[in-house]
Amino acid sequence: MKEKKERAAAALRSQRSYGKHDRDGFIHRSWMKSEGLPDDIFEGRPVIGICNTWSELTPCNAHLRDVAEHVKRGVWEAGGLPLEFPVISLGETQMRPTAMLFRNLLAMDAEES
Repeated sequence: MKEKKERAAAALRSQRSYGKHDRDGFIHRSWMKSEGLPDDIFEGRPVIGICNTWSELTPCNAHLRDVAEHVKRGVWEAGGLPLEFPVISLGETQMRPTAMLFRNLLAMDAEES
């Protein structure tokens, strides 16, 4: 059973960044450890990125801070490690002539973070 868990953990894409026992793995784990996470938090867990467009300047997205917290709790409960990161927040009322012109920029921001 332990062997099966180890194989499943090794198959996680996040293990390529956080599970390696080389210089790069050390840097990734050290960076996260400075955020208060213990060393063993990465073992056998998928790291799940949660992008959030929450902003006080974008009324349409004001509720997303709470939504992201609920999503993070769900990821923890499912055995993952949630890491939230910001992406640009497009507000139709602040963007001229329209926020749609920046849609691809938002997509690139989320995909390449």
